[in-house]
Amino acid sequence: MRLLQLALIVALASGFAAIFIYITGVSNLYDSYRLSDEEFGALQALQSSFQKCVSANGLGLQAVASKDYCQVTMQFPPDTIPKWSDPKTGELEGLSYDVNLCEAVATWEQVRNSTTILTKEFIDALPRGWEDYAWKRINKGIQLNHCENKTLCMEKLSLVLPETPPYVPKQFGKCAVIGNSGDLLKTKFGKEIDTYDVVIRENGAPIENYTEYVGQKSTFRLLNRGSAKALDKVAELYESGKETLIIKTTIHDIMNKMIREAPITNPVYLMLGASFGSSAKGTGLKALEFALSICESVDMYGFTVDPGYKEWTRYFSESRQGHTPLHGRAYYQMMECLGLIKIHSPMRAGPKRVVKWVPSHSLISAARIASEKLLRWLGAGSEEPLASCSIVKKQVKRKYTGISSLGKAALEHQKHVKGTTMYPLERSLGHGQLCLVPAR
Repeated sequence: MRLLQLALIVALASGFAAIFIYITGVSNLYDSYRLSDEEFGALQALQSSFQKCVSANGLGLQAVASKDYCQVTMQFPPDTIPKWSDPKTGELEGLSYDVNLCEAVATWEQVRNSTTILTKEFIDALPRGWEDYAWKRINKGIQLNHCENKTLCMEKLSLVLPETPPYVPKQFGKCAVIGNSGDLLKTKFGKEIDTYDVVIRENGAPIENYTEYVGQKSTFRLLNRGSAKALDKVAELYESGKETLIIKTTIHDIMNKMIREAPITNPVYLMLGASFGSSAKGTGLKALEFALSICESVDMYGFTVDPGYKEWTRYFSESRQGHTPLHGRAYYQMMECLGLIKIHSPMRAGPKRVVKWVPSHSLISAARIASEKLLRWLGAGSEEPLASCSIVKKQVKRKYTGISSLGKAALEHQKHVKGTTMYPLERSLGHGQLCLVPAR
């Protein structure tokens, strides 16, 4: 009997100890995410500066603040004419869009530290990468039965799957992303565009016959599913050199055939992108994501940013249905007033085009730390590069393919992340990353 009583006492003591440890742990976790007055002040200052930036820069939108320092509503003028309707509901696109500044600041900081090109090392390092992920990047991949035949999966991806990242963060200096909007014909930005270190274009947008408006330099071209199916035609667009082609969807058998038989001598890759939730979507946003992952600074041209929205046109063809340009323009304006990009538009045709009230780097950094804590992201608020890593694996020693030398900004970034290669993990808890650390 005494033995049973002793066992009961020990069990109760262990239970209470476990409860105490759990409560203490939860309390410590909560405290680690609790914002200080200074951090709340940073979010408040960011929201205030953001409002002033949106109102001051001549594109007609207004930012209406919420009591929640993270939330802002981007509003178009009431005389704006929406043109696009949801094909399912028939409802016209709205004139206001809610944006979450905290989520944007935290997400884009991760993008700037990540590689956005799909690689073999990423699939290999991802738990069950071939079985659970790789087949999704192959057209009709469901028929591959989750890459049961891994050799067949590898064969289908081989032409667009480099072993390691061909580009690193901040590898290039000034970059320009060129959209397809008809507003490009209202100005002659061509010579200016050609001064950038890198020029990124979209889909089948031509250069010939439009050089005074869109320039003639082209480094990368981001392709959606439709354009990628005409890979041979797209590869011929830039006659002065060979653009690198980035496909944002899946690899098709028809593409593999064109690469092998055409032959297409352009480098061709698949994009590994982050998830932006309910934000604006489309090739334009993905082009900016790619640019921000490899460039020090990013400017954008040709995205119809004027607020009146009397019509939406392409510079080289008739207008096309299926876009949500108002949502996109609101999101791009948000990106500009967070210091991520600079917008060039017919409404800002002057040579200087100064963007006022852009938050300082120190304010953005403080707001980013506060945002991560508020969102309870993995590694929130830490300056340790590996703190945001959901998965950490050692990589074999290797050189980045195609990179002979890196500039100062890229080298500084490599020092900051201690040589770690970071990949985004879509829809991961706390928006963590897959990190490959150098073998010592």
